[in-house]
Amino acid sequence: MNHRSENLPIDEMKVRHYDGSAAHSVKDRIIRELPVDIFINGNKTITIACAGIHLEELAAGFLRSEGIIKTSGDIENIDVTYDMDAVHLSIRGHHGTSRDRSIFSSGARETISGTQRKALTTTTRIAASHARELMANHLASTVLHSMTHGTHCTSLFDADGTMIISREDIGRHNTFDMIGGYALMEDMDCSDRIIATTGRVSSEILFKVWKLGIPIILSHAVPTSRAITTAETAGITIIGYMRNQTMRVYTHEERVIFL
Repeated sequence: MNHRSENLPIDEMKVRHYDGSAAHSVKDRIIRELPVDIFINGNKTITIACAGIHLEELAAGFLRSEGIIKTSGDIENIDVTYDMDAVHLSIRGHHGTSRDRSIFSSGARETISGTQRKALTTTTRIAASHARELMANHLASTVLHSMTHGTHCTSLFDADGTMIISREDIGRHNTFDMIGGYALMEDMDCSDRIIATTGRVSSEILFKVWKLGIPIILSHAVPTSRAITTAETAGITIIGYMRNQTMRVYTHEERVIFL
């Protein structure tokens, strides 16, 4: 097996750099993009564009988000073939085919609605100053982005601010699935955790957070209007547009302590 996952997913390419007065040929670090095929019980299910790292977490987290699996016990085996850019999963009790692709694209995430999932309740609260510290630590963990400026990053924290895991990829959705896959395989309860992201919080991202049971999300960017209305129903606090000393609380501000 080729252990490419242990290496940085970066390619060096020649580009033209314009410095304001002249153009020069320079070598630039470019984040790698690979199409990775996901197979369930021998059937190709979907192809995910990603950086080609943490593929076990990515595949498991994606299937968890889509409702195909619920616990780590649903996975009998995961085999990653890096030289073929593929992940083969044996899923207990799953009888789908390659037509699963249409299930995913037709909105399996939309079934995670307020009528089918309960709003999150938690005693977890966060001070605004603590939220700023977590965002600073999160941004400091974006190693690939600092080298390529081509990734998003998501980090999971304990309520006390300890970083549990940080994941980067070319797509922000992938980073949330990696976090979800890690939590799944570690049998981790996320009900008192805090998640931070560099990217925009869309309704799709919000559904992933809801599925994980995480009550507070911090974003360097902003949420969409649908994410905000969904978060109100889901019982999730969104703190966004976190820049320097400022932030905006979009939902469930009762969990945020302003000093």
